[in-house]
Amino acid sequence: MVLSRAITLVESTLPSDQTLAEEVMGEVLPFSGKSIRIGVTGVPGVGKSTFIESFGKMLVDQGHKLAVLAIDPSSQKSRGSILGDKTRMDSLAADKRAYIRPSPAGSKLGGVSARTREAMLLCEAAGHDVILIETVGVGQSEIAVKGMVDFFLLLMLSGAGDELQGIKKGIIEMCDALVINKADGGNLEAAKRAKRDYANALHLFAVQENGWSPKVEICSGLSGQGLDAIWEMVQAYREKMQSNGYFEFNRSNQRINWMHEHIMYLIENKLYSNQHIQLLLGNILEKVKTGEVSPIAKAKELVDLFLEKKSS
Repeated sequence: MVLSRAITLVESTLPSDQTLAEEVMGEVLPFSGKSIRIGVTGVPGVGKSTFIESFGKMLVDQGHKLAVLAIDPSSQKSRGSILGDKTRMDSLAADKRAYIRPSPAGSKLGGVSARTREAMLLCEAAGHDVILIETVGVGQSEIAVKGMVDFFLLLMLSGAGDELQGIKKGIIEMCDALVINKADGGNLEAAKRAKRDYANALHLFAVQENGWSPKVEICSGLSGQGLDAIWEMVQAYREKMQSNGYFEFNRSNQRINWMHEHIMYLIENKLYSNQHIQLLLGNILEKVKTGEVSPIAKAKELVDLFLEKKSS
C-alpha cells in the first residue's frame, strides 16, 4: 500500500530516506489538513483499544474514512516495540474503510512517535477525514499528543478508588472531554455516579481560552452505548472552534511548535552523529559516570565545541 510505504519512509532514520521523505512531505502538504484530529489517552487498562475499535466502526459505518495512529511503547533498554494494536483491533483492522498504523514510540518524550505528525498528514492526503491518535497513556504522553490534535479525549474508569482524588488538574485542563468507559453491566450505576462527580468537579475549573468547557460522558466500548453522543460532542466542538476562529489558530500554533521541535531534533541528531564529538564522548563518559567531572560543564563544553567547528 502506498500510504504504508510513505509512512515507513518518513519513519526511517537513513539520511537518504530522510531526504526523500522531506520531498514527499512537501508534495503532500497542500492536500492535508482536511480531517478532524482526535487524541485518545488514558491509563493502561482503561479500554482504549476497545473504545477506538467500536468508535471507529461506528464512524466508517457513517461513511467516514478513518485512520488510527496507535503509538506503541518502546523498551528503553532494547528500543523494541510490541506493535500489537492491530491484533487488539482485529475487526477494525480487517475493515478496508479504516487504516490502522501502529508506530513505535522510540525515545521521543511522552511516548509519541517522532514521526506521528508526518504520518497524520500523509493519512489526510490519502483522503482520511477522521484521524485518531492513541497514546500509551503514561508520563508526558498527554502533553505530546495534545500538541498535535484538534480534540483531546481522556478515558477514565469508575470504581477505581475515589474518582475526585484521581483527577489530575493538568490533564483535566488539557482535555476537551472526559469519558468514563466500561459503563456496562454492574459498572453502569457506578459510571453514572462518577459522571456526576466529575461534572461537579469540572465546574471548579476555569473555562478554556477557546471558550469550551470540558464535557463528561459515559460509554461502553464493548457494547457501543454512548459512542454516538461522543461523536456529536466532537462535531459540536469543531463547529464552535471554527466559528470563533480558534480551530485554525490552534493548528497554526501547532505548526510553529512542530518546526521548533524538529529544529531541536535535527541539532541533537547532528551533534551526536559528529565523529569528533563521538570521539570526545568516549573519553568523557567514564569520568562523568564516576563523578570526576561535572555533567553540566562537559555538556556545555561539547556543545560549544560542536558549534565552534560548525562555524569554522
